[in-house]
Amino acid sequence: MTEHDDNEDFASAMAGVRPLTKPVKRVHRAPPVKATPGQSVRKQDAQIAKATADNPLNVSHLQMVKPDDSLRYLKPGLDRSVLRKLKQGAYQVEASLDLHGKTVEQARNALLRFVQDCFRFDVRLAIVLHGKGEQGDPPALLKSFCNRWLREIPEVLAFMSAPSHHGGAGAAYVLIKKRDAKAVEQPR
Repeated sequence: MTEHDDNEDFASAMAGVRPLTKPVKRVHRAPPVKATPGQSVRKQDAQIAKATADNPLNVSHLQMVKPDDSLRYLKPGLDRSVLRKLKQGAYQVEASLDLHGKTVEQARNALLRFVQDCFRFDVRLAIVLHGKGEQGDPPALLKSFCNRWLREIPEVLAFMSAPSHHGGAGAAYVLIKKRDAKAVEQPR
């Protein structure tokens, strides 16, 4: 088709169309009552930023682990079968966090935010790639901090080193508790 054909097609399609002579009344809507998706995201980010600024995860009095040590934790009061199910792969990994190359402070903030996000979005099993820290000075520093911090986060029910195909001693499966049914907002 040529440009001339397009112009003729447009002219024939517009045949009989006249410009408006009266001004068009504009419809004015009341501002939306519900927050827009962007406002909701910004509000959540502000809450997370505040939680991160007041990060309760401790950085002092660290008990060091070795690079090849296996991590394992079960919140008091939970049945040991939870760890067995975790080890057997009864849960599917739904989210991951890679801490390689991060400073201790960056890792601390990222880990807390990650677990809070997993809890908020009902992620049950996540994997944290902390590395073994074999080349670090001291060795396994970030791994040792993760071992401590994961115990301090209330949303964490259990964690253990991942099998070799998911990073072995350089990664940990983290089981996150379910949100309270009353806290889940029902769509209107």
